[in-house]
Amino acid sequence: MEGGWPAGGRLLLCLTASLLLQGRGNTFTINCSGFDQHGVNPAAFQALFDRKAFRPVINYSIPTQVNISFTLSAILEVDAQLQLLTSFLWINMMWDNPFISWNPEECVNINKLTISAENLWIPDIVISESMTVDKTPPGLTAYVSSEGRVRYDKPGRVTSICNLDIFYFPFDQQNCTFTFSSFLHTVDSMTLGMDKEVWEITDTSRDVIQTQGEWELLGINMATPKISVGSHTYDQIIFYVAIRRRPRLYVINLLVPSSFLVAIDALSFYLPAENENRAPFKITLLLGYNVFLLMMNDLLPASGTPLISVYFALCLSLMVLSLLETIFISYLLHLATTQPPPMPRWLHSLLLHGTRAMKCCPTVSQKGTKGLDLTPAHLPGLKEPVELVGKVPDPREAELCGCPGSTTAGQEDETQKQHLVGLWVQFSHMMDSLLFRLYLLFMATFVITVIVLWNT
Repeated sequence: MEGGWPAGGRLLLCLTASLLLQGRGNTFTINCSGFDQHGVNPAAFQALFDRKAFRPVINYSIPTQVNISFTLSAILEVDAQLQLLTSFLWINMMWDNPFISWNPEECVNINKLTISAENLWIPDIVISESMTVDKTPPGLTAYVSSEGRVRYDKPGRVTSICNLDIFYFPFDQQNCTFTFSSFLHTVDSMTLGMDKEVWEITDTSRDVIQTQGEWELLGINMATPKISVGSHTYDQIIFYVAIRRRPRLYVINLLVPSSFLVAIDALSFYLPAENENRAPFKITLLLGYNVFLLMMNDLLPASGTPLISVYFALCLSLMVLSLLETIFISYLLHLATTQPPPMPRWLHSLLLHGTRAMKCCPTVSQKGTKGLDLTPAHLPGLKEPVELVGKVPDPREAELCGCPGSTTAGQEDETQKQHLVGLWVQFSHMMDSLLFRLYLLFMATFVITVIVLWNT
């Protein structure tokens, strides 16, 4: 017929009119008749499924509001060498889809349905710090309410970058971030909001966290800055997750044995300086401490220089200094008991001043070795006085030889020799006591310093 529409043109006009009419009035209302007898009819949602490739808005100038929250259910691994945090998250997203609505009274009081997420538009929310490809398990569903509210929850193992500071290991606290943002949509098309309050996210994570291993959750904070890339501005939400290491394992296996070995090394100073077993005992402790460090090396961080490594190095240095002090005192005693050199006057005065408080007799010539408690048993390297000055002749032999003063001269030489030996031995004991006090002072200083640093 002239002036009429061809059959193909009429069909195209009808399809165009039907698409335009879907945006008016309540044409988005889903017909749920028969849901109580035959279940959900997929045909009732087919128009919704056909729109999954497009952002669900009637007016494209209005951005879609996506509310985000998450639950930290496990802290799986913290890699200090690679600066990575591996955790397990339940990510929750919620938004409105104006193309979904139905009357619950007409649908046998159905207020919520579950629809396969593959048939819905899902916002492209990603974690910026993530270093792995999103491995969301297939077949997830979304909850859809009668008002068009869509709730989508997905689990995920997230390996994210985290700036780890291990200086205070094993009493360290780390602050990692999870930045949620859209990969494609700017603020003109998508804005982000909070589905829950931060304190609710923190309490829920503490309640459901399943790992009771090395790390514990301290708290979660958030910020909502916007980021500009060129001429585009993107909305984002940054969650600051504070975690703390449980130090019990490292205290029991590292700090307690190390402290015991250092304490035993300090107590070894109470062994007599003349004891021949003092130096071998300290050498054994030093070797044992090195073996201990080699065995416990796997418990220390593989990168960086934590404070506990400095602590171990100082403990090792103290034990080396203790051994050097023992060697020095042993050398002084050996020198005093074999070939004691003349003592300088200033050193003799210093020795008298140092021993005055100890109420030691400054003149040994009157009391001999009894005043200084010096006997060959105490000084195993000391020869008998007779052997030091040569053989002293018998008085009768001296009279027959015509040398009556030889006996008196030998006794004087013997007394002077014993006096000089006693002074050097007394000086060695004074040096041993002084170096021991310096050792304790240095050890107390560095231990207090390390404890204060760990508590800050």
